[in-house]
Amino acid sequence: MNTNSTRLPPVSVALIPVVALIGAMGILILRFEQEPHLALIFATVVAALVARAQGTPWPVLEDGMLRGVQVGIKAILILVIIGVLIALWIAAGVVPYLIHLGLELLHPRFFLVAAFLICAVISLATGSSWTTAGTVGVALMGVGAGLGLSLPMVAGAVVSGSYFGDKMSPLSDTTNLASGVTGVELFTHIRHMMITTGPAFGLSLALYAGIGLFSEQLVSVSPAIESIQASLAAHYRLNVGLLIAPFAVVVLSMRRVTALPALVAASAIGGLLALFVQGRSLGELVAVGYGGFKSATGNPEVDQLLTRGGLESMMYAVSLILCALAFGGVMERARMIESLSAALLRRVRSRGGLVTATLGTCIGMNIAASDQYLSIIMPGRMYERAYRERGLAARNLSRTLEDGGTLSSPLVPWNTCGVTMTVALAVSPFAYLPYAFFNLLTPVIAAVWAYTGIGQAPLESEPPPAPAAAPAVVE
Repeated sequence: MNTNSTRLPPVSVALIPVVALIGAMGILILRFEQEPHLALIFATVVAALVARAQGTPWPVLEDGMLRGVQVGIKAILILVIIGVLIALWIAAGVVPYLIHLGLELLHPRFFLVAAFLICAVISLATGSSWTTAGTVGVALMGVGAGLGLSLPMVAGAVVSGSYFGDKMSPLSDTTNLASGVTGVELFTHIRHMMITTGPAFGLSLALYAGIGLFSEQLVSVSPAIESIQASLAAHYRLNVGLLIAPFAVVVLSMRRVTALPALVAASAIGGLLALFVQGRSLGELVAVGYGGFKSATGNPEVDQLLTRGGLESMMYAVSLILCALAFGGVMERARMIESLSAALLRRVRSRGGLVTATLGTCIGMNIAASDQYLSIIMPGRMYERAYRERGLAARNLSRTLEDGGTLSSPLVPWNTCGVTMTVALAVSPFAYLPYAFFNLLTPVIAAVWAYTGIGQAPLESEPPPAPAAAPAVVE
């Protein structure tokens, strides 16, 4: 990890930028109700000043920021395409038709369970939480709003289901990444994850079902549903042919087409449907793709649901990602992240403590470095030897990297994944976090299992390592 001559700072020094970030976030968000960008810039400045005081040359820090931003370029490109896709799918009638179907088929009592299961199936098939949330998730949020449900609840169910596939699909890049970093055969890694994922999935399903059965909010269907359906039918040509677009996303993903070309193709299909089914002009589509779709049905609820998307709408997310990755780059090159992780490892006294430390490091990396991939790669490298020394097979480490790194990433508002979920679902991670049951429960179950010895494969049971398949989908 030491890519420069900078000495390892003490933990007390490495904590200064983290404390500065938390403090600035608290003041900006809680006191002034402002966005987190300036807090990240302030924390980056603090980190750079601390690093300079520790002797790290400015060119090294600048290189760290540039490398940190470079890590997020692919995520930024995907975000931009998702913005265009959402706008074109609304103009094409794809999202309105999915909302119309959902209002026909889904009762409020069972909606959260259905949303969780639908997103779990789609993300398992595609391997992409981002694609799932940006397509099916958008429609489910519209259906939930039409049914009069709490949008943070709906977003929590969508995020939980979307990240089930992100974690378990052999097409997912994080699944392949965790497998590859630790040298564990891909399907061995997936099978071992079921020890923590299975109980978390079942408990999440039960919690969503319980909310549906016992919440007074979900007793009856919203009286506005008929009005919403009538407005959609009056302003769009709604027919089953519009399902070509989401079907194409699933097919392309199953054929291992990576996220960028798959989303571009889905956007193009949406544009064609808008031209030939809805009769929109090419000039209108160009404007929609850039500035987003502006709904003007005259129904306030419908217009609120469908006024969204566009490349321009993603600039908030892009700027937040750039600020977050610059902060993470300085923290990494100044070896502050390494210092904090080493301090955790020194305090480990048991197998349970090792797994808990790994979970904590993965979550901390998502907070400090703001990138899902770094939350898997860096702890994977740091703890590999420790697992071996404590007689634990590498597949315990690969599973824990996903339990902590993959699933905590959408819960951090300035993480690339948290930003993407916010943009797609129009709900802040702070709002949906209490309802993202699968993401919350899995790390807890992983820690409990570690301390009780459940599912901890010993080193002697380790199968011969095999190279993992190349990542097929970028989340």
